[in-house]
Amino acid sequence: MTPLGSWLGFGLGGLLWVLLGFAVGAIPFGVIVARGQGVDIQARGSGNIGATNVARVLGVVPGLIVLVLDAAKGALPTALALHAAADPRVALATGAAAILGHCFSPVLGFRGGKGVATAFGVFLVLIPALAAVAVAVFVIVLIITRVPALGSLAGVATVAAILIASHDHATAGLAAGTTLLLVYTHRTNLAKLRRGKPP
Repeated sequence: MTPLGSWLGFGLGGLLWVLLGFAVGAIPFGVIVARGQGVDIQARGSGNIGATNVARVLGVVPGLIVLVLDAAKGALPTALALHAAADPRVALATGAAAILGHCFSPVLGFRGGKGVATAFGVFLVLIPALAAVAVAVFVIVLIITRVPALGSLAGVATVAAILIASHDHATAGLAAGTTLLLVYTHRTNLAKLRRGKPP
């Protein structure tokens, strides 16, 4: 094992999957799609590279394209790691790395999106039934509040709570960590809500 691989609890092969997850997650599809239409998405709307801002600036179809691509970059490396590695911890770590790569992309100076779509892709592979629960919670909260950020946070927090209650500690740890990360990436939205302003 490499020293880092030993610390993580799996060998060089597992570490390579984690690095692949981060590299794929770091691809800024929102920026790429927007540039294809001559737009710097980081200078328009909220400045975020995610599907919501792309849809707001460029329209529903480009937004949906970015949504699918951002989810795929979480799902694909996680699925490959899950099938190729004997240790399920490798798939969990690969998924976590993909989410972090999206939120802190080296391509964008370690800035990025908010992580919702990429996290959904990861959980769709690891726990598809609970990913569906997260979507349902998101929709319900969105209908009630009209605030996507609250729907996203409620969805992933619900998944974390269910996993903790079922004693699936490893996956619960990923879900709980993702919840905290989404709180951080949505901090501006949450601050606006506390001030009574639309996010």
